[in-house]
Amino acid sequence: MSSAVVSPAGTGAIEVLRLQAQAIQRALRMNTEGLTQEDSLVQPQPGGNCMNWVVGHLVWVNNQILPLTGQQPVNGADALKQYERGSQALKDPAAAMPLSELLGAWDEQCSRLDAGLAALPLERLEQPAPFSPRKNPEETVGSLLSILLFHQAYHSGQTGLLRRLVGREGAFK
Repeated sequence: MSSAVVSPAGTGAIEVLRLQAQAIQRALRMNTEGLTQEDSLVQPQPGGNCMNWVVGHLVWVNNQILPLTGQQPVNGADALKQYERGSQALKDPAAAMPLSELLGAWDEQCSRLDAGLAALPLERLEQPAPFSPRKNPEETVGSLLSILLFHQAYHSGQTGLLRRLVGREGAFK
């Protein structure tokens, strides 16, 4: 986890993005604390994705975010194919990356994301985005970063429920 915590006092757009990313990182790490690979593969019923897929998906999305901030992705695209948007539920344990590897990639990505955001010129936020999950032709880097961080927060919240599903106490008390 990044040791540089941004103060909310007098925050600008980039500082707000950094605060969001840092909160998401902490929430995911708290929700995965002490979980085993086997825990991460428990499928919610009647449907949904297991913790391993959710964490892998977050790592896959972070690889899309990093270039927006001038940072290199941590994993190659092929390594995370099973975690792409729209991929099938992860039911074969052999297809799952070890949770420890996913979390190691997550931590490295979060460190790079914070460094990239800290160095990002404010005017970069107004530039056209290279892609838009919402198919918005007016998408800017700033609006794309905002929607991607919302996505990360959404799935990070799911990990709290998945933690309880495997019989662990909630991480937030």
